[in-house]
Amino acid sequence: MTKKEVAEIKKLFSKDSGCITRISGCYVGGEKEKITTFREAFYSLAEEDVFKYYEIFKKTLSGSLGKNLIHLEFPTDSEFEGGTQEFLLRLRNSELKDEELLEAFYDKVIQSFYCVGNYLILLIHIVYDVPGVTKDGLGLEDASEEVYTSLLCSICPVNLSKPGLSYHPESNLFQNCVRDWLVEMPQVGFLFPAFRDRSTDNHSTLYYTKNPDEPHEEFVDSLLGAVPPLPVSSQREMFQSLIEETLGEKREYETIRSIQENVQEKLEESKDEPEPLTLDKKDVERIFTESGVEEECMQQFDAAYDRIIPEQTPLVASNVVNAKKFEIKTPNITVQVKPEFTHLLETKMIDGRNCLVIAIEDRVAVNGIPLYEEGEET
Repeated sequence: MTKKEVAEIKKLFSKDSGCITRISGCYVGGEKEKITTFREAFYSLAEEDVFKYYEIFKKTLSGSLGKNLIHLEFPTDSEFEGGTQEFLLRLRNSELKDEELLEAFYDKVIQSFYCVGNYLILLIHIVYDVPGVTKDGLGLEDASEEVYTSLLCSICPVNLSKPGLSYHPESNLFQNCVRDWLVEMPQVGFLFPAFRDRSTDNHSTLYYTKNPDEPHEEFVDSLLGAVPPLPVSSQREMFQSLIEETLGEKREYETIRSIQENVQEKLEESKDEPEPLTLDKKDVERIFTESGVEEECMQQFDAAYDRIIPEQTPLVASNVVNAKKFEIKTPNITVQVKPEFTHLLETKMIDGRNCLVIAIEDRVAVNGIPLYEEGEET
């Protein structure tokens, strides 16, 4: 799914959209017991509750594509009878009216999802009359091309509110407030089927994780039957290991900086693309070569890549480099600079010592005190 397609679905979670037919839920205790379940016609809920649910649903489709929102393909065997995709299709087609299917879904979540404390499983059924668009992207009223029906699942931690004092108008005093169990924003969720090319894609789902470094592999594998995504931190560590093993003893500052800059450049070139930039083996090899990695070192690349990067797993470019900072670290000193200013840093041998040299192009301050420059009036 692209950014525009995600945004289009999120717009359904607003007043007067009328696209949510039913909602169901299961409140799970800390010992994995079902405390209560419910299912309702969504718009029979109180208006204040509807808007609170909208916040949760929008959050389930928030964050960055490739980090928080990950497109997952179903393996072929999951689409046969008894497979995970086939089960989700039956659940969607039931319009959340089949109590037995819902109980089976809750059981699957409880068995595969790990969470400290209580949590709420929310499931909604969506029916969206997809409007047609002109070639220039303008919407056409009364020109529906397809009805997109889907499920959105949100799994939200439920925690006690913090203790404290609150104002009581009856007594005109501040007194201890009653602690309530509050539903927090979702930790994980998914949209099934995915909405790709503004159409139904029964072969994939859009998966959400609040923390990109906690993809909940067991949940993805057991409930969705898809290959769990690599955590963002793992992708970055793999890329760093690949650089280390390829360069070997020739891990020089200029080469490493050049690799970072080349990845950043490709990210900048693709910033207007609808989907996140991914790098396969050939892309990474080209970046290394363009960054000045010597041919002798590149002879190590193939074996290192195959050993470090899982097969058929493209890396998300924004996950392998830090777009906000470039860091040089020694046991005693850490220097951070914005990636666009790495050209101000270089390494030099001075008096027999390997030094990091910072080019000064503007005023310098020490602990907030600007240094005196020669010729400056005092």
